[in-house]
Amino acid sequence: MTSNATVRAHGFDPAKLARVRTTLEAFVEAGELAGIVTLTSRRGEIVQADAIGWSDIESRTPMRADNLFRIASMTKPLTSVAALMLVEEGRLDLSDPISRWVPELAAPRVLRDAAGPLDDSEPARRAITIEDLLTHRAGISYAFFSEGPLKQAYAETLGDPAMNRSTPDEWLHALGTLPLAYQPGERFHYGHSTDVLGFLIGRVEGKPFRQVLQERILGPLGMGDTDFWLPADKRHRLASLYEYDEGAGGLARVEPEMYDAPPAYTPGGGGLISSAADYHRFARMLLGDGAVDGVRLLRPETVRLMRTNRLTAAQRRVPFAGMPLWQKNGFGLGVSIAEDPVDNVYACGAPGSITWPGIFGTWWQADPVNDLVMIYLIQHQVPVSAGLGATIATGRGAAGRRALPAFQHGIYGALAREDDFVGQESRS
Repeated sequence: MTSNATVRAHGFDPAKLARVRTTLEAFVEAGELAGIVTLTSRRGEIVQADAIGWSDIESRTPMRADNLFRIASMTKPLTSVAALMLVEEGRLDLSDPISRWVPELAAPRVLRDAAGPLDDSEPARRAITIEDLLTHRAGISYAFFSEGPLKQAYAETLGDPAMNRSTPDEWLHALGTLPLAYQPGERFHYGHSTDVLGFLIGRVEGKPFRQVLQERILGPLGMGDTDFWLPADKRHRLASLYEYDEGAGGLARVEPEMYDAPPAYTPGGGGLISSAADYHRFARMLLGDGAVDGVRLLRPETVRLMRTNRLTAAQRRVPFAGMPLWQKNGFGLGVSIAEDPVDNVYACGAPGSITWPGIFGTWWQADPVNDLVMIYLIQHQVPVSAGLGATIATGRGAAGRRALPAFQHGIYGALAREDDFVGQESRS
């Protein structure tokens, strides 16, 4: 347990910080969430860590700090870092056409109307680049973020984006048979771009992407609990996944299929399982301009590039999943960046804070102004669609998602010195 003296020394009010747990416990007691793991550090020192509720409701197994979570799209920043390591080495360039390594996407067709007939398409006006993949401007979609015939075509052709029995070569070939939703570079459109990036990295390295990630990031950072595969002796630590059951009027357990052996399909856009402690190491590395505890993965200038907005003014006017996300936030190379925290319901912390969440409610943030890392892990499934933002904000059974802003407000509200409480006054 962190002492009050340590908490005060790092700029927090111990009493206010303690109230964060009480606030989050209310969501578990109300049956809106099964359990929550949180971790907060400042200047590299942990000032808050809690395990609340249950990792499994049915067996009444208490949540523990070392529980494992499906982190879904929190995988994307790790894949992006791996790509940027290759950029630093001169083996990739942001402007490189991906067709050099992914010939399956060398001559894509593009729908004239993203929701229109699949045969109403035109050739891509330019090649897809590495930067397009890093910024989700490749025109590649997800089935659940598509509309019209493309939605069904993605689902039938590619299968489940997380649990898939295809090999990378098979999957990329299948993707190459589908038209793009938009022209390369035209707009931010969330999709399988980071999955393509991960498989591309594997081809550049000449080895499975899982091995690349282990050798380049997970091993050096000591992230021993992070992997695309969960062996049997660790499965008791995996927090169970729940969703709101309309008929039962409460949480119901969801049973995703599990691999019996390390899979060939390791999607860089969303396949990892991890822990609070492991992801804390990764976030601290980014907060440390590419290094943590003597281990350097990226140069400081590369991390600064990563957390610099790449979206144009026109692209920022396009909603993300029904949300006006880019009005006060930017998107860099694999992460979103808080730019204006005043009345920003989609971000917290000082300008320059970076994050990218996971669909099951997992979230993290690195705030360079306050030298603050926050980790928030739950396993809560909500319906996924192009209007996802409205579902999370107002959808029935998604009330538990309100626990995240409660955590965010609580942590920043506990910062004792007003000069550290950057950008939060209007939201407290």
